[in-house]
Amino acid sequence: MIRLLLPLGLAFIMLSLGLGLKVADFRQVLRRPGVLAIGLLAQMLLLPLTAALIALWLDLSGEWAIGLMILAACPGGVTAGIVTRLALGETALSISLTVLTSLLAFVSVPLVVGAGMAYFGTGSTVVRLPLAQTAGGLLLVTLLPVGLGLWSSERRIFAKTTQQFIHRCATWVFVSIVLFTFVDQWPAISDHFGQLGAASLLLNLITMGSGALLGGLLGLPAASRFALAMECGIQNSALGITLAVTVLDAPQLSVPSVIYALLMNITAFSVIGYRQLTAQSRPAG
Repeated sequence: MIRLLLPLGLAFIMLSLGLGLKVADFRQVLRRPGVLAIGLLAQMLLLPLTAALIALWLDLSGEWAIGLMILAACPGGVTAGIVTRLALGETALSISLTVLTSLLAFVSVPLVVGAGMAYFGTGSTVVRLPLAQTAGGLLLVTLLPVGLGLWSSERRIFAKTTQQFIHRCATWVFVSIVLFTFVDQWPAISDHFGQLGAASLLLNLITMGSGALLGGLLGLPAASRFALAMECGIQNSALGITLAVTVLDAPQLSVPSVIYALLMNITAFSVIGYRQLTAQSRPAG
């Protein structure tokens, strides 16, 4: 049941995001290829490099270091879009980067995970993404729901009050998914947090900070900077767990992804709270 409800919940979240956007929002993103390039650089190069340096600095054991590299190799998570919207960021930029990193993951994930396994001590195991599962997930959970929401938005299918209701429902679906993940994965979190909590938190904070910093160096507005920060910090931890458990047949390698999922949501809710409070305190006009 959960295997069915979880992707349905994520698809509903993406539908709600599409409802809040226009085609013009994505056109604006495409007119700034440099911003997309910076986002891809931060996500696909700086993130794995940061994970490797943290593993070395904290002297993590081989399996924990490899698990951290598996997580860092994964593309941005589907929920990065709703976190970005709730943090008053540029949602179209976040969704565009999620799609691009997911498409490039077929090449980048095997390279990063393979290099991590070779360097941290388990040889040169060949890593292949589950093609049908990954491509199907991208299509059914991300592209189609966003496309449907975007089409509905352009055609004005729903009244504004209905859209607001859908957005509120999507927010509660997101919160429910986060809470369920915590409860379901709590044994692994509690058993290994002392060993991996610092590494996971450092990786999350540094990558979010890197995304925001790169956006600042480009002179981007706050909404774009927060989109880059959330896209870098919210990882597809579910894919990391799948790779460890199903592809590599090494469940212990999934623990860093589990702990990171907890911490990334805590920091994300902190950013959302900060952005919402500062927006409310800003004088009108």
